[in-house]
Amino acid sequence: MNKKQTIKNTQPGLMPKSLRRRPILIILFILMNVAVIAITAAIEFGNSREATDLSHVIINWWLLLPALLCFLLAVGLDIFKYVLMMKEMAPKECADKKETYRIASRTVLLGRYYDNITPAAVGGQPFQIYYMRKNSNLPNGLSTSIPIFGMISLQIGFIIIALFCFLLGDLAKDNPALVVTAIIGLLFYSFWPVMVAGVSFFPKPTIKFIKFLVNILFRIKIVKNRAETLKKVENEVQEYADSVKTILKTRGLFLKTVLISIVYNVLIASIPFFVLTAFGGSVDYIHSFVTTIAVMSAIYFVPTPGNSGAAEGTFFVVFSALSSGYVFWAMLIWRFFSYYIYIILGPIIYFVMHLERKRAKMEK
Repeated sequence: MNKKQTIKNTQPGLMPKSLRRRPILIILFILMNVAVIAITAAIEFGNSREATDLSHVIINWWLLLPALLCFLLAVGLDIFKYVLMMKEMAPKECADKKETYRIASRTVLLGRYYDNITPAAVGGQPFQIYYMRKNSNLPNGLSTSIPIFGMISLQIGFIIIALFCFLLGDLAKDNPALVVTAIIGLLFYSFWPVMVAGVSFFPKPTIKFIKFLVNILFRIKIVKNRAETLKKVENEVQEYADSVKTILKTRGLFLKTVLISIVYNVLIASIPFFVLTAFGGSVDYIHSFVTTIAVMSAIYFVPTPGNSGAAEGTFFVVFSALSSGYVFWAMLIWRFFSYYIYIILGPIIYFVMHLERKRAKMEK
């Protein structure tokens, strides 16, 4: 390339297509998230004609501070759980504390983002695995097992709380249908912990089963290279099984992650109570907490992004202590903490990552 061509290609109006497209893609990405929020809000709250005018709503705003604190502590604990697993499992690779916390925080928040924009929350863990593999120095097995174990420990923590609530709570008298639905949801919660235990402790039968599936996919022309795929699957399953066993063998790590997950779930399930009290609702904390856990369990298997379409209807049981005009605003604030905030944070994190990449290129 001659000098004239070099100068020509570096002019602002003649940037490479990949660089010219990037701002457009960022704008489209942000617009997509705005559309997701708008559509979901319209589905959930569009028919709330009985809502009291906001100017006439009396809110004890200071009582929303505990709700905000519960959310911040819960997210902070979830991030700390990932930091803990990374440091315990690979201390040398996680010597840089700042980088470890950055990877952990983005893994958690972007995982929640993809959970909330994909049906049945199927996008969170695959993205977390991809992100950790690409951005951390961890072995592939750990980059796979840490996000999955983070999810599993969260589910184990929820199951422990739910069983405790169902055994000691009095929901069966007040709302037996909710209890039945919640128990069905709890069975769905138990699926992944049982599945992971099977893969971890019985890797050979698991590999045989996966080989059987790969052979079927090969015959129907979905898998092109059978030998390469089988080898990759076998290595991945074995590496994953070894990593999970290492997590379980690491002194106190399993107990620590489950305890953190229990506290996380307690904090998240406490948010509706503080929202209710902020709107003047007279409710008992234990009853509100038990009902919230039951509802969270009941809507788990709803295959919509963020459980939209079911969450607002089912959570009416929790917010029914308020007058009908106040329920709309209380549930809107609750949905902000449980859903919308992650969709807002996702594009912000991506924009920050874009700026970091741009700065790194300029420094080179």
